[in-house]
Amino acid sequence: MKKWNFLLIGALTLSLVACNSEEQVKSDTSIVEVVGEGEKSKEIFGEEKSVTFVDAIGQEHEFAEPPKSIATLNPGIMDILVQLEANVTGRPKVTTDLSADLAKIQEIGNPHEPSFEQIVALNPEVLIVPPSFQRFANTITATGIEVVYEEVQSIQEIQDTITRYGELFRNKEKAAQLNKEIDEAVAQKVDSTKNALIVYGAPGTFLAALDTSLYGDMLKAVGVHNIAADLPKLDQYPNYASLSAEKIVEGNPEFIMLITHSNPEVVKKGFEQQMNQNAAWKNLDAVKNNNIIILPSELFDNPGTQIVEALEYMRNVFANNEGSN
Repeated sequence: MKKWNFLLIGALTLSLVACNSEEQVKSDTSIVEVVGEGEKSKEIFGEEKSVTFVDAIGQEHEFAEPPKSIATLNPGIMDILVQLEANVTGRPKVTTDLSADLAKIQEIGNPHEPSFEQIVALNPEVLIVPPSFQRFANTITATGIEVVYEEVQSIQEIQDTITRYGELFRNKEKAAQLNKEIDEAVAQKVDSTKNALIVYGAPGTFLAALDTSLYGDMLKAVGVHNIAADLPKLDQYPNYASLSAEKIVEGNPEFIMLITHSNPEVVKKGFEQQMNQNAAWKNLDAVKNNNIIILPSELFDNPGTQIVEALEYMRNVFANNEGSN
């Protein structure tokens, strides 16, 4: 009888151990499943650190998560944001044609004439503007909109901007791809000793682009000498210089390229009238060979990621030695 009691107790003990083991396995499996779901959540939703950066006027901005809505008065920044799949709710007024998707975005004016009514009505979390917007800042910041100042004056600064917003909008892979394409475009040079003058034009105003400007940097990128590189910079526009007829004639550019935000034909006509006031301009190689070229504003007016196409356009002009009428 004792023997059977002993066997019964032993069986019960083994049964309890087996049950406990099974429960432990279930418990462990449950833990693994929970951890797995947690890791999946991290992968999907991205438990990343907050993004902090300093803008063009030295203001620090910290974002715990990507802004749910963002607007800008800069067409190049808009292009970058759209490429990085940000929710752009407000865009600048432009004179060029836009794709159907971009045209649907609410227009909010330009840096010189912003539409405060539209900006406030949209109420984006972030508004990206150039430094010249500072005189309007109090009107916007009073509404709780965070104002970020961006200024791009070189190809590298375009790439830095892409990297910065790639991190902010959790799209580093796309940002890296865009920057790689720009690197490849910059690597292609014009095999020549050509020189050029780039003129920024607005009705009644003409300035020479220095090497420190985006357009001067683009000339360097394609391998063409900027004859205005050594001209003294302007205090108000430090990346540009006044047109010095004496220096321009001395440099004798083979190409003169005009960049304007609007009314390109009006600007070109005004520039030609200015040239006609000085007979020496007529002897420039660019004038004699009809190499006065209006660069398309849809590519060159704050190009953003379209810097790739803009560089290609510029290279083709020099490579083919073609002017425009």
